[in-house]
Amino acid sequence: MASRQEGEFNGVNEANGVGMDHGKRLKVLIVGAGIGGLIAAIGLRQQGHEVVVLEQSRFASEAGAAIHLAPNANGILRRLGIYAETFGANPMQRFTEYSQAGEKTRSMDLSESNKMWQHPWLLAHRVQLHDALKGAATSVKGRGAPVQLRISSRVVDVDVNAARVILKDGSKVEGDLVIGADGVNSVTRSKIVGAEIRPFCGGKSAFRFLIPRKAAEEDPETSAFVQECGELTMWYGTDRRIVMYPTSNNQTLNFVCIHPEIESNGGEDWDQTGNVGKMLDIYRGFSPALLALIGKVDPETLKVWKLLDMEVIPTWTNQRLTLLGDAAHPFLPHQGQGGGCAIEDAASLTVVLPAGTPSQEIPERLKLYERIRYERANRLQEFSRIAGADLEDKYTNYNFGHDEWDNSMQKLREWMWEKTPNIYWRMPVAFGPMPGPRQNIYGVPRESRESTFVTASIKFKTSRTLLQNLFPPKSSGWKFKSPGTVAYASFSQTTLNNMEWLGGSGYKHIGLYIHGVEYRKKDGTVLSGAYLPILFENLTDPIVSGREELGMPKLYTAIDVYRRSKSYRVATGWEGAAWGKFTWEGLEEFDASAESGAISGDNAEDGILAYRSIPSIGRENKGIAEAEYTLFDPFKEEKPTPKPLRVYKAAKASFEIDGLDWDALPTLHHIISRLSELPVYEVVSAKIVEGVGVPDVAAARRVE
Repeated sequence: MASRQEGEFNGVNEANGVGMDHGKRLKVLIVGAGIGGLIAAIGLRQQGHEVVVLEQSRFASEAGAAIHLAPNANGILRRLGIYAETFGANPMQRFTEYSQAGEKTRSMDLSESNKMWQHPWLLAHRVQLHDALKGAATSVKGRGAPVQLRISSRVVDVDVNAARVILKDGSKVEGDLVIGADGVNSVTRSKIVGAEIRPFCGGKSAFRFLIPRKAAEEDPETSAFVQECGELTMWYGTDRRIVMYPTSNNQTLNFVCIHPEIESNGGEDWDQTGNVGKMLDIYRGFSPALLALIGKVDPETLKVWKLLDMEVIPTWTNQRLTLLGDAAHPFLPHQGQGGGCAIEDAASLTVVLPAGTPSQEIPERLKLYERIRYERANRLQEFSRIAGADLEDKYTNYNFGHDEWDNSMQKLREWMWEKTPNIYWRMPVAFGPMPGPRQNIYGVPRESRESTFVTASIKFKTSRTLLQNLFPPKSSGWKFKSPGTVAYASFSQTTLNNMEWLGGSGYKHIGLYIHGVEYRKKDGTVLSGAYLPILFENLTDPIVSGREELGMPKLYTAIDVYRRSKSYRVATGWEGAAWGKFTWEGLEEFDASAESGAISGDNAEDGILAYRSIPSIGRENKGIAEAEYTLFDPFKEEKPTPKPLRVYKAAKASFEIDGLDWDALPTLHHIISRLSELPVYEVVSAKIVEGVGVPDVAAARRVE
């Protein structure tokens, strides 16, 4: 049984139907070393690319206090080998609401409901998370080359066609693509939409700060608020609210206090210092216990900022530049999904840019990334706007119940499949196009020039009437060329080897070929060849591919071949019930130059005629065909052309067929018994043909 530990991922590989040349790698420039930019850097590093992160600040340290790692975001971190529990993130375990007056209106234990999510819902400290991401990106340990993190590198311009960024000092850095992860006040965004689109304040600001949990526990007036671990608490006023939740192993309390922007005059920068007295005045209508709690903030750490929103931009991508996170879709903080959405963006980019991605495909792949993410990101953005005015959380299932890694992987597969429209699909289609004898998983035709064949045939004279009885019932247009009462048929058994599509192995088949048959089309055109009423094979793969892709009448039987210097023997059976013996004796080698290597054993045939019939589904449709028609495989169009190398003719040949009964052959008796009825008036010829080059039968087609 295959298994995968968390922290491991397959990338995009042959098993998933989207293989690449893993020897190629891209140079990826990421503008911005925030959470989204670093996660993209880690993912693309692990895909084997060279990654350069350009951060405008001096220390590349993340501002902020705490962050929700909801299941949809945390699962991506775990795929990349990052476990937030190891640096203090604690589970979200309870949700409690209070009114402005301090009355508890609702409290829910989330321990059971959280079990519906694949990954835990964690509450993490932003700085601790950011430090862990920087470490994972730049460490010499792990898959891929360490990310180059260049601080004090302010990007002022981007050449989207050349994937070149210009820094404030005039220097240039060039790569294969540029990812703009430079936040809400993005510089790279203007290169996407052709004009500078600025975020705007939606009318609210927020105070943000941390206090030690111990400070609340030791105060009798506030200790009631911190009795539960992992509890997110909200106090609602008419046009303002306070959100508190723990982080750092439940030892630190994170606060976000949302209020009308006009009352605090916050700035657009997250690091603008707030005023404690102003904050307490803004929330003066709330309970004294809550005011006592938020009053414990260290004035030096209190921050206030405007909550910025932005109109949906029409596109995130321009040639070799794309955006992620707040650069593409800044979020209001009402659902805790802004960081999660940036993490999802980073995951999607990682998936659509696996190792071996051709540089010339980058613009198209970045557009694919945008198509994957655009609707969901903008919908989450809108849900956050609504949640800011609505006390009911209606969107948890949509937010949490999504795995962007797996979603993007499937979208990449579908994109790759669309690039090769002329490709065989057969059941089960859920897994993509099916490799087989005529194509590999990417739709590239197989080469079988070096495949080998050994065809042993016995041509015999027999009853025209019995052979004619094997023509397709209820299908007109079939007849023999000759009006005589005798006709010719061959049992032809072929052993194939060195088949690329079977990993170098092979299989065996044996069929009845009725010679000298004509099929007259409705327009009067006549096709002639050997009619194949039944072909037995001893391996499932060619049976299924031949039935579904070619319409050939294939069934399973066991086929054993015994080759000796002067003889060749074939035994056929089903689950131990032997029904056929075919013998060639007195073999002598002859000149192979006149031999065609035809599968039917007859050099004079134009091709193979067969009849396809697919039953309709449903009890009420018994006896009704969903599709039925004649098909023809012309030998002159065979690729590759068989090349006989040796021919052996038999001095004596014979076959015995025993129809047995339904007990012995519960699925084949009706067929084998009909074959056993064929009389042998004379064995006309018997031979063994060895050669190379096995036709893929791709020329087989519906006649009309």
